[in-house]
Amino acid sequence: MLSIADLRAACAALPGSQETFPFDATTLVFKVGSKMYALTDIQAEPLTLSVKVRPEHGEDLRAAHEAIAPGYHLNKRHWVTVTLDGRVPAALVQELLAGSHALVVGGLTRVQRAELGL
Repeated sequence: MLSIADLRAACAALPGSQETFPFDATTLVFKVGSKMYALTDIQAEPLTLSVKVRPEHGEDLRAAHEAIAPGYHLNKRHWVTVTLDGRVPAALVQELLAGSHALVVGGLTRVQRAELGL
């Protein structure tokens, strides 16, 4: 089971990652190049994590894991929400975070990537 400290550490390890609270005092948003790639409610029990995915990958994930649902309050085709109660392996959560980060970085301009050192 992952904690908020685990999530923060995993995101901090990704290049150019920033933590923000743009919506309220409990919704932690992780961004790269001012674009959101993950978010969580730091007070939720159980903790959940929303990440960006390719639409076809999201469908496969939802079919394979009961703890992965369409993105909560997000575009359901491009985001999934993972309940971090131990049903989804930590390695898969790490993979989803890295993949979400990579999708967002891939959408940045060459200049934006250069400014971030990516």
